[in-house]
Amino acid sequence: MDPILAADLERFPELLSDARDRAVRALAGLPTRPVGVSPTTPEPAALPVEGIGAQGAAARFHQRWEPGFSGSAGPRYLGFVTGGTTPAALVGDWLTGTYDQNAVSAQDSSAAELERETVRWLGELFGLGTHHRGTFVSGATMSNFTGLAIAREWVGERIGVSPAESGAAALGDVPVLSGSPHSTIYKALSMLGLGRGAVHLVPTLPDREAVDVERLAAALADLGGRPAIVVANAGTVNSVDFDDLRAIAELRERFPFWLHVDGAFGAFAALSPAHAHLVDGIAEADSVCVDLHKWLNVPYDSAVQFSTRPDLQVRIFQNSAAYLGLPGENPDFVHLTPESSRRLRALPTWFALTAYGNVGHREIVERTAGLARFLGERIAALPGLRLLAPVRFNVVCFTLEDDPTEAAVAALARALAETGELFLTPTVYKGVPALRAAFSNWRTTEQDVERVAEAIARARA
Repeated sequence: MDPILAADLERFPELLSDARDRAVRALAGLPTRPVGVSPTTPEPAALPVEGIGAQGAAARFHQRWEPGFSGSAGPRYLGFVTGGTTPAALVGDWLTGTYDQNAVSAQDSSAAELERETVRWLGELFGLGTHHRGTFVSGATMSNFTGLAIAREWVGERIGVSPAESGAAALGDVPVLSGSPHSTIYKALSMLGLGRGAVHLVPTLPDREAVDVERLAAALADLGGRPAIVVANAGTVNSVDFDDLRAIAELRERFPFWLHVDGAFGAFAALSPAHAHLVDGIAEADSVCVDLHKWLNVPYDSAVQFSTRPDLQVRIFQNSAAYLGLPGENPDFVHLTPESSRRLRALPTWFALTAYGNVGHREIVERTAGLARFLGERIAALPGLRLLAPVRFNVVCFTLEDDPTEAAVAALARALAETGELFLTPTVYKGVPALRAAFSNWRTTEQDVERVAEAIARARA
């Protein structure tokens, strides 16, 4: 054994204790750490010929790279839709690395059964039925990819071909209908060989991002019975608008289509009695995407996908190596996801759900949604700013009152980031450049929102 590696093994408990101490200091410093930092690149370093051991590597990391990390785990990072990591989820994540289970097979470990239990709990959390089966994937992109891959196979089943066997070209054009599809839908369709151009944008309701169901019905009727894919939104990225899922599902009585629901963060409305009506009908979906490293506050990367046709899923993702065995009635995950080897992503989620339950996560959802409304009220009262959409759930979308050009909005975003108080991401809503503040971090408090509002006011002064 390499002598440096042998020395690290002998000092392993001390090294882990040192890592723990560094992590504790980093977490304790989140309230004062700059939320966003300007990326810097240290002088290039050569690949070490002889290593310096784990302690030396930690010291070098903290000297060269750690100062450039953002405070994205903290309470005032409101860019994208970014959660933090609850204490239980972090414990689960550390143990995930410790046990290092490859969770694709049940041949040698109970890890796969732990994942199945966790997926079942998540299905209950989001109000899905027992007919939905699920698997962990890396994020919303792969969750949407997996759901749309199954949808592609379903279209093939309807016309008597299997794209998993014959390729996507065997299908011809596959119409994908949606009102406000997320960018990952286009990315997934590109990877699946259906093409970004497969998307048929259906008009939305006036001043909304929710699809007009009557116009959707008309678009389906125009297909003349041709099977299609409908992508419905449970929470759009700019205004957190929700399609009428139940009304869309009922259209399947008249038209043949696969219903995929992108509920990356909006699916968490199911946890809140005040918002659960927004996802009424989600249990009727054929496939569902939910991101967990957003509002469940587990570490990156973690998401889940659900579908009602695991048989089609196996047809697509089956890994037919002899040493992996054949998929049976309860197929291993190696036959259900794009990945063959992967970490036990379910463990941090299992810890979080066990530690805080439905009630604890409901509190996070309801509190952060309330904080979004609070910030919306503060911004609406600030001179020179205006809300572009009602604060329906957990995102505040706003812009400059006068001349909101892309350059002016980008300059405001930079000015806010440079304060170190908050981080927002730019967007375009209904053709208007804007900023969006997305709430999903379990640490965020009313005091944080006050600091955010004051920083925005100062930047506009």
